[in-house]
Amino acid sequence: MAALLGRAGATPNAISAFSVVFAFVAAGCLAWPVGWASWLGAALAIQGRLLCNLFDGMVAVEGGKQSATGELWNDLPDRVSDTVILVGAGVGAGQTDLGALAAIAALHVAYLRVLGRAAGARSHFAGPMAKQHRMALLTGACLLATWLGRPVLTGALVVLVVGCAVTVGRRWMLVSADLHGAR
Repeated sequence: MAALLGRAGATPNAISAFSVVFAFVAAGCLAWPVGWASWLGAALAIQGRLLCNLFDGMVAVEGGKQSATGELWNDLPDRVSDTVILVGAGVGAGQTDLGALAAIAALHVAYLRVLGRAAGARSHFAGPMAKQHRMALLTGACLLATWLGRPVLTGALVVLVVGCAVTVGRRWMLVSADLHGAR
């Protein structure tokens, strides 16, 4: 698929940007569900977002299409997508504050990785609530919501916030160990 995208002229940066479209579709399905199809649509859109995230890197590396701004295009759409999806989940759960807290927690997880790298540590992608874990949790919650409804989202958001706090703690220790070892 990555080779096909590359031959079709898709750039990694455009693929990264397109992931935000999937995020807005997911958020719309989550925030204003009109039945089981909305939950399924959200789950599929979340996976579309993740596929874009996978293919952008593959097109960049395998297609030799890296760019000077590739890191920016790789990270910023992810942060926008996380925020949009998590706030949408909060609205859909009737827990807007919880959705906002989940978005802030997810931003902190990613921020610590980037900050650590900028300070000289390795990039740490440890969980338990790295991006792929957050999106797997929400995808599962969407699928369960087709039968159980909106309360599933509330539970998923609580698990996500707690998991992000644990992840920040783990990454803090890993980054700190790297930085202390480098001195």
